[in-house]
Amino acid sequence: MSRHPLLTVEVVVLVAIGGFAGANLRYLAAELLPGLPGTLLANVLGATLLGFLLYEAELTGLLAERTHVVVGTGFLSSFTTYSTFVVQSLQQSPLLLAGNVVATYALGFAGVLVGRRAARAVDARWAA
Repeated sequence: MSRHPLLTVEVVVLVAIGGFAGANLRYLAAELLPGLPGTLLANVLGATLLGFLLYEAELTGLLAERTHVVVGTGFLSSFTTYSTFVVQSLQQSPLLLAGNVVATYALGFAGVLVGRRAARAVDARWAA
């Protein structure tokens, strides 16, 4: 059975709405905390939220699939920024470049673990 075309349009609109919100929040974050710190903050927060979404879906499935589309594909893909991370890193001295790369990946992985812990906490409360 094929999907109705309006369902596809709905998903595209939802991703666009999430993307609009994420891009605007990312712009605000860059204005409030310019340069490497703002990019690091956005990417770590994004990794944390994406970790939560991923593990929430696996553990509880309380959030609707459309919520995952809006937040994960739309909002977080526009809020986080790999390209800015790379460009800003390459504009630094070799030592700062290496430090930024290590910090971004280490804190990003830690963020996913925090997101997983939060999803498990939601799962524990839901199961009780």
